[in-house]
Amino acid sequence: MKKTDCLSLLYSSKNSNTPSFEIKTLESLTACAGTAGTPAFNHHQFRIFWITRGAGLFHIDMQRFDILSGQLFCILPGEVHLIQSGEDLEGYVISFTRNFLSIGDIDPDMAHHPDGITQLFEHCKTIQASNDSIPDMALIMERLLKEYNSSDAFRLELLNRYFKIFLIYLSRQVDTNGALASHSRTVGLVQRFMDLLNHNFKEMRMVADYARQLAVTPNYLNESIKRSTGHPASYHIRQRIALEAKRQAAYSDVCMKEIAYYLGFSDSAHFSKFFKNTTGMNFTDFKKEKFAIPMAS
Repeated sequence: MKKTDCLSLLYSSKNSNTPSFEIKTLESLTACAGTAGTPAFNHHQFRIFWITRGAGLFHIDMQRFDILSGQLFCILPGEVHLIQSGEDLEGYVISFTRNFLSIGDIDPDMAHHPDGITQLFEHCKTIQASNDSIPDMALIMERLLKEYNSSDAFRLELLNRYFKIFLIYLSRQVDTNGALASHSRTVGLVQRFMDLLNHNFKEMRMVADYARQLAVTPNYLNESIKRSTGHPASYHIRQRIALEAKRQAAYSDVCMKEIAYYLGFSDSAHFSKFFKNTTGMNFTDFKKEKFAIPMAS
């Protein structure tokens, strides 16, 4: 593989038949040469990349990470991602929906609870697996692969159980006092707000819109979000819109007018002012200095 080769997973964000769970090896995905160099994203699935061998760069939105053997990358729904490989990679890719975690779930443990996994993914983009855990995690991965490719009875239930065991191993690799805070009403409210925001940021611009959906007052929502994240709900609304604008600017060739229209702004001037006030950089400068990904030659 050339040093400039890029490996990406391209899933349609409009696919209504999104699988609840998928597992593949990185080696099998290198055969998908048609998607090379294309940033990937999906609105419905979480993704875990586990690099067991190789080196290179991993791009998540506007962040760039060096790849190390034994490293895991956690991708939230909607996050743009791409692997730029400097060497042949080995490892696994798991894609799953929030609903998959709820199958047969009677234990609200944060290691595999739907709210807990979102917290984990938000706080830990990269996780380095410990040498002691790698053999057990690899064994679980092989069992997941075998079961995924089978057609035996209770296949989905076994996949769900094996995967939850893997998530427990994953949660042990991080600081449980930081990434996996104790579940509370506030944590649940924050997660419901973030979920609503990710799905409705283009249409719902006011804190009151979200407060109405969450059956709380705007002041209570702002204070709860600020207490948990350090910023009020209004800040997160602006940042989510700005993030989508940066994604469009960095990963596509569309112009400012098209992005403004896509995000629901009445005109380019309004959008330009919003972008500068929110990001601290005007749109033209950002577009020139945008996050560049070397394309395959």
